Amino acid sequence: MGFSDADVAELAAVVNGIESTERELAAVEVRRVRLLARAGQVALRQTAEQDRRIAVRDMALRGIAAEVAGPARRSDRAMQAQIGEALMLVENYPAAMAAWETAQITSRHIREITHAGAALPLDALSAFDTAAVEICTTDIPSRVRPRLEMLAADLHPDTLTERHAAAAESRRVRTIAVGEGMSDVIATVPTVLAVGIEDRLTRQARQIADARSSAAARLRELAGEDGADADRERARLEVIRSDTRTMDQLRADLLCDLLLTGMPAIDATRSDDGPGSLGAIRAHVQITIPATVLLGADAPADLVGHCPIDAEAARTLAAQARGPWERVIIHPATGVVLHTDTYQRTAAMDRHLKARDGHCRFPGCRIPAIRCEVDHTVDWARGGTTDVGNLAHLCQRHHSMKQFAPWKVRQLPGGVLEWTSPLGVTGHEHPPAHTVRFVAASDSPPPF
Repeated sequence: MGFSDADVAELAAVVNGIESTERELAAVEVRRVRLLARAGQVALRQTAEQDRRIAVRDMALRGIAAEVAGPARRSDRAMQAQIGEALMLVENYPAAMAAWETAQITSRHIREITHAGAALPLDALSAFDTAAVEICTTDIPSRVRPRLEMLAADLHPDTLTERHAAAAESRRVRTIAVGEGMSDVIATVPTVLAVGIEDRLTRQARQIADARSSAAARLRELAGEDGADADRERARLEVIRSDTRTMDQLRADLLCDLLLTGMPAIDATRSDDGPGSLGAIRAHVQITIPATVLLGADAPADLVGHCPIDAEAARTLAAQARGPWERVIIHPATGVVLHTDTYQRTAAMDRHLKARDGHCRFPGCRIPAIRCEVDHTVDWARGGTTDVGNLAHLCQRHHSMKQFAPWKVRQLPGGVLEWTSPLGVTGHEHPPAHTVRFVAASDSPPPF
């Protein structure tokens, strides 16, 4: 199949247009990075003549990040991370920034460069920056990665053994939502342990798969046998044989079971008289479940601070819950919490606030209320009262910002928080409206 002259001309126009657009996008992306770096430099100047402690600089950066986050429509945490990354790029990778700005390399090249150079000391970054650009202009990002890693290894003054010991200090666990009520659990651990974890999960999963085959064969042997014992064994084997999970699903389920129910090998709370207390700790999550879901409706429940979860998972968790139930009465039209109640005597004020707020009440923050602090909007020391109209949940980060950064807040009726940024920009943070609402059948006004 050949191209006509018209097709050739149109395709050439498309290629030229894409090339031009890529250059424009690169220039805009670099301009945004430089602006974010300027915001970070403002924070550094603010604290240059003050206390040089990291906490002071971080507090200044938090306030500026929250200011910039508004027009960018991002959370202040995400914006602070972007400002920090922009500062790092502008200060440590000038050659890479210049090459990106002129579309000689792409943003993906930049990610590969910064990833490979992350472990290098500052005095080695200049040579790495220049050489990395030369490598990146020759090929696509995925193919330059090994060469960048080798370059960084050659330029590093420390041995791999020494670098691994330092890198092990950064081991951690984090979760990233991937949608549809699912998340990735990411553990950054030494590679040898990661390979061992995968191997153990795989061998356990194979044992389960082998057990399914054995169960099917044993069921055939029991086909002609009668009696209660044979019936019980058939029932047990049928459960095993009916397991249709794939190897990936088995590994994921085994990982969850081991993490949620297992006991650590080293328990600092253990005494000579018996096991320690770490194995008895159970996971805590905060879930808002509409009553209609408990009665069988196929509607989402809210895993507070994270995402919706499906009705079946919500009902399963509700059936296993050991703590007290809390009844939440909401406005039938607006969904705002009006009152809470429970059969067990607890702190009614805390119940009301937890139900009303759901999560941290700083704009854009979704840290669940169970992990937040209850803050006096008007400080107690300044005459503020301990009343639901003067209390709200704030996470530790934003509680500190309210105390030490130039952000102001006042509470309006209905639990609405009015925040004012250092630049004087004012915004209103409303209590989250719950998803289940009762709407009048007619046009008559709601009863509240």
